[in-house]
Amino acid sequence: MLDIAEELNRWVEQGRDIAVATVVAVGGSAPRLPGAALAVDGEGAVIGSVSGGCVEGAVYELCQQALEDGQVALERFGYSDEDAFATGLTCGGVIDILITPIRADSPVRQVYAAALAAAARGEAVAVARITEGPWELRGRILTASQDDTYEGGFGGHPELDRTAAGEARALLDAGRTGTVVIGEGGSRCGQPLTLFVESSVPPPRMVVFGAVDFAAALVSTGKFLGYHVTVCDARSVFATPERFPDADEIVVDWPHRYLESTRTDGRTVLCVLTHDAKFDVPLLELALRLPVAFVGAMGSRRTHEDRNARLRDIGVTELELARLHSPIGLDLGARTPEETALSIAAEIVATRRGGTGVPLKGAHTPIHHDTSRAPRLDRIDSVA
Repeated sequence: MLDIAEELNRWVEQGRDIAVATVVAVGGSAPRLPGAALAVDGEGAVIGSVSGGCVEGAVYELCQQALEDGQVALERFGYSDEDAFATGLTCGGVIDILITPIRADSPVRQVYAAALAAAARGEAVAVARITEGPWELRGRILTASQDDTYEGGFGGHPELDRTAAGEARALLDAGRTGTVVIGEGGSRCGQPLTLFVESSVPPPRMVVFGAVDFAAALVSTGKFLGYHVTVCDARSVFATPERFPDADEIVVDWPHRYLESTRTDGRTVLCVLTHDAKFDVPLLELALRLPVAFVGAMGSRRTHEDRNARLRDIGVTELELARLHSPIGLDLGARTPEETALSIAAEIVATRRGGTGVPLKGAHTPIHHDTSRAPRLDRIDSVA
């Protein structure tokens, strides 16, 4: 749901009745991950997607039904060889979809509205909903931020609310969307409840060091992938808004000095394109010791060997060097800056998502690698 927060927030502000279908669990080869959403308003307009097309028609009808009766529903879509007319995923996977009406007369509409507005502003927020548990708790919502506050709740169960808020905050801190099983009373014992938590966090950072032509293409590609992109170079004549119109931020500073002072986290991507030892070595010495998602450096194989030798000389360990993606990028035969940016972006995606980088044709690797980290599919009955 939060992946379409900006559009949903506009619909809520306009006073529309809405039904939202959210992927809450996946199994096998599925086209979308938990959190993917499709929404339908009272006039039949649609935004978002839950499957890439194969079950959208059936989900649309379920959303229309939810708008009419105000009932929450939980539906499973899969592939059936036995029933040729069943709606399902042609890719062979299974997805569970939660359909939630957010009508103007809904008592929880304001809680949804606040969460959607926060996500649309780029603020960190988590939304928790119960997908398995007592009927009276379905359709309720709890939202948590990174402080100790939360809004909404599950109908007079304060211990459950506090536990749910804590679990939601933990997933929010990690920037993850997934399910948690807790006890009905708020403990991990007793009757279990399945809690689905969506997290919306600010975009991950991509910091591109070196204001070169390759960097301009990589900045545009990084923006396309959803990163907040910063360009850093010590040379003010090159680091200008005119050369990098797509950058969110341009910093004129020595790369290692800027990296020491700026915020990074486990989703941050660092791309070193300076191709100059006086910049590269002190920068990489620091970068390889930070808990970031990706550190890559441009250069020929000769440059790579020389740079590694210099890093070893100043005390960088072999374990730290193993984190360095150098020469940066996948072997696509790239020549132009745009092709090189595509090569770099492909390696970043493969590294973060667990891909191999080999052609899918003739390979025996999963197409959707992330499904191994998705919530486990338990038995879910329709509650419509």
